[in-house]
Amino acid sequence: MNNHEIDYELHGDDMQFVEVELDPEETVIAEAGSLMMMDEQISMETIFGDGSSNQGSGIMGKLLGAGKRVITGESLFMTTFTNEGSGKKHLSFASPYPGKIIPMDLSEINGKLICQKDAFLAAAKGVSVGIEFQKKVGAGFFGGEGFIMQKLEGDGMAFVHAGGTIHKKVLEPGESLKVDTGCLVAMTGDVDYNVEFVGGIKTAMFGGEGLFFATLRGPGEVWIQSLPFSRLASRIFAAAPEKGGSKGEGSVAGGLFDILGGDRK
Repeated sequence: MNNHEIDYELHGDDMQFVEVELDPEETVIAEAGSLMMMDEQISMETIFGDGSSNQGSGIMGKLLGAGKRVITGESLFMTTFTNEGSGKKHLSFASPYPGKIIPMDLSEINGKLICQKDAFLAAAKGVSVGIEFQKKVGAGFFGGEGFIMQKLEGDGMAFVHAGGTIHKKVLEPGESLKVDTGCLVAMTGDVDYNVEFVGGIKTAMFGGEGLFFATLRGPGEVWIQSLPFSRLASRIFAAAPEKGGSKGEGSVAGGLFDILGGDRK
């Protein structure tokens, strides 16, 4: 085992956080800003890249690891948390928006998980956080979530986050599944992934589901989210008032006043 073995417990339902238990000298890595709370005698250190053993010890290895994170749109840095005390210590990482935290034991999925570039939350030290280039050009240009996805490799625990309700789908050999590109959270490394055009012009223009969907072909496991953050953000933006102030939520009278140009004072 190259990764630190950590214990954990999930708390909450729709706004979850994960509590990690560290033995002395055990370490976890996490995205900057994901920490919720921690015990005393846990040290924090900001590092380039992910700090995994395959990143390399030289400056070029560290720069390469950090560069991979920049390509995926993440920060140059990650944070490590190490138990420097004599007993067990606890720290917690929180979800950035409503949804679920999915614990992934990489040793049970052949040591590799491909996920959305903003899905990674935390992992045991030794897990490599890299990039996964899609082999097919169509998937790169039209994948909705971008040409590049994150790749988690190792044999330890990793935690990813997704919005809404999470559904796990096991695909048999040759079985395929079509998914909205934004709803795809993660998949095992043996799943074949491509992006296809939805079809007719009317469907593309007026269907409201976007121009492309992801086609996943088994064997392998796939995790799907019911509420992508991009969809949530677009609804919030659409509901925000165009000019300062606030509008009555769901108010028919408010809409009527707007139409007639009435004064609400």
